[in-house]
Amino acid sequence: QVQLAESGGGLVQAGDSLKLSCAASGRIFSTAAMGWFRQAPGKEREFVAAIRAGSTYYSDSVKGRFTVSRDNAKNAVYLQMNSLKPEDTAVYYCAAGQKFWTPMNRPGYFDYWGQGTQVTVSS
Repeated sequence: QVQLAESGGGLVQAGDSLKLSCAASGRIFSTAAMGWFRQAPGKEREFVAAIRAGSTYYSDSVKGRFTVSRDNAKNAVYLQMNSLKPEDTAVYYCAAGQKFWTPMNRPGYFDYWGQGTQVTVSS
């Protein structure tokens, strides 16, 4: 059984940086993707970024500002968030999975989810 735990969320001002971490317990295959989604109040969960086999993927809204990285030895994935904007405010969820028949930017691709960490960006 895989469990994911996010950390690093908080309250920051617009333009600040924040780094989220996600630690996984249990085995996650190196071929599996690990990624980040976010959900703002009243909105659907949306794709933020993912990493699989060394390749990274980003939503258009965060491309150039966020960086996803992974440490397979530590079973961890990270999200460095720079130039934060108020519209980045959301609960951020870590995910892991490899349902290859589903697009990676869809929640259905992922098998395991963390509980989420709140990121609030004030203007």
